[in-house]
Amino acid sequence: MDKDDQITQSRSPVVLLPADFRLLGKHPFHVAGHKYVSAVVEAARALPLIVPALGTESDVAALLKVADGIMLPGAVSNVHPSHFGQEVRDPSLPLDPERDGLTLHLIREAVKAGIPLLGICRGFQEINVAFGGSLHQAVHEVDGMADHREPKEALLEEQYAQVHSVNTVAGGMLAEITGSTKLMVNSLHGQGIDRLGYGLMAEAYAEDGLIEALSISGAKTFALAVQWHPEWNVLNTPSYLAIFRAFEKACRKRVAQRHADNQN
Repeated sequence: MDKDDQITQSRSPVVLLPADFRLLGKHPFHVAGHKYVSAVVEAARALPLIVPALGTESDVAALLKVADGIMLPGAVSNVHPSHFGQEVRDPSLPLDPERDGLTLHLIREAVKAGIPLLGICRGFQEINVAFGGSLHQAVHEVDGMADHREPKEALLEEQYAQVHSVNTVAGGMLAEITGSTKLMVNSLHGQGIDRLGYGLMAEAYAEDGLIEALSISGAKTFALAVQWHPEWNVLNTPSYLAIFRAFEKACRKRVAQRHADNQN
């Protein structure tokens, strides 16, 4: 084992998880879902650091100094449509402008800094919006598109069951990571990508043509996002686990590089 390998084995990577800003009862909280935290610990074998949905651009710069990776988790809220030039279509659906205020800037700066980035569901949509893309606010109302929402009253096992396939793009990052041309995935989203953001590449499509995964062209390191939820039952689902292991590998490489830089 060489010196870099010893370093990456001795210290767990620090992975930032932006929190949601939500009312629980009458009080606002900064929260992160347990399944995302657990996936970072168990599948990416990293140390999760939950980041409150507040701060300035200088705060983001400070956060990036401690980050070996960033995972953008899913959420019950949607990205505010003002960020892609639209009005709110359904006022009954939750929004989280505080999280938007953190993540959209954090994403761009993380890519510039060469920090590994993994987006899930809302995080997938945030990356698209951060790079100038737009979203369908109601995929099921778009001609030719399927209903990608989960059965709200069903048990969690049914909501997160693998219900449709996605076709990976030949030669793409996701195809390489999973070793598959077709994956079965869960589906729990009402919104989806309309216009792909600048510098982004589609990595997988649903059967109805909806983009289900993307990567960032020109990124210095791992930069991948998926519309489904690979954190669910991740240790028992090979294609889901492969995504987290690839993310882990990139985060550990950053640990080693930062250690080497500090020695110079």
